[in-house]
Amino acid sequence: MQSRADENINATFERLFEVIRSEQFLGRKGLGNEVPFFISAYHSTLQGKVDELVPILVTKLANQGVVPLHVDLYDLTVEIMHARGVWSRMVEKEAKIEREQFLKTLVNVTDAKETLVPLIASKLAAAECQVMLITGVGLVYPYVRSHKVLENLQAVAKMTPTVLFLPGDYCFDESKGSYIRLFGVLPDDPYYRAFNIADFHP
Repeated sequence: MQSRADENINATFERLFEVIRSEQFLGRKGLGNEVPFFISAYHSTLQGKVDELVPILVTKLANQGVVPLHVDLYDLTVEIMHARGVWSRMVEKEAKIEREQFLKTLVNVTDAKETLVPLIASKLAAAECQVMLITGVGLVYPYVRSHKVLENLQAVAKMTPTVLFLPGDYCFDESKGSYIRLFGVLPDDPYYRAFNIADFHP
């Protein structure tokens, strides 16, 4: 089983607005003891449209009195590199060193547990938000992996309903359980603790 929003992306975002602003969603109702993490999957060819619709969703939620925090993973990695004073050096290195070495450096600089998630945690604390929306998953692959971000967020965002926008599939089958398939073609990344937001009914 898999879910994408490629049949009608505008209708999907209208439904997301209704779901996210609902009392059931914001109150983390019906989830048992699971963390309130959700995945909204869409076909990667719709990335441009999703980039347009997420800020509109953020504005609509704010206008309804729902406090959102929009986290773009790519923007965070750039912020980290500037904060560490390595941005210019990384740009210069990209054309000069082997791809694998460059990737290894990026992975170290943007480590989910040590760097990226603590930065998200600081933004959460400052925003006092009711919902967090995470984008930029495709732009930071392969040096940041979405399932690693979610795994490490469990410790700092377990009370904050969170929606991760995924260019690809969030699938389930009996033998594998739930897993993420970025862009719909890359090898599966197991992650079972998120809910498919398409299945959430307020």
